[in-house]
Amino acid sequence: MSNRIENPAIANLIQTRGTSAPASIAPQTPTTGPSSFENVLQDKLKVSGHAATRIESRGINLGPSEWERVIGGVDKAAAKGAKESLVMVDNVALVVSVKNRTVITAVDQQNIKDNVFTNIDSAVIV
Repeated sequence: MSNRIENPAIANLIQTRGTSAPASIAPQTPTTGPSSFENVLQDKLKVSGHAATRIESRGINLGPSEWERVIGGVDKAAAKGAKESLVMVDNVALVVSVKNRTVITAVDQQNIKDNVFTNIDSAVIV
């Protein structure tokens, strides 16, 4: 199940545009219409409640270009038959269910040291 990410920067965007963000994503740009980045991301990738909590608590901020790179990494993993993949984007590691196209957890650079990623069958660095 996906939860809303409560991040001050995102909350500010929500207040200034007068709408709420979709439950499964939290891009950092205002929407411009039905084909906005928010809607595109929601169709291509979900963020689990656990991952949303980790993203918020660790202060991870991924903009539209980073999310597009993550989506590209998930697409590459899917093309190779991966089921659960570690997607590295800049200094952030995301464990993604490729089949469900859902971010399971997120780890930033400060917390990545000495971390062991289990239950993955691939890694994509984008």
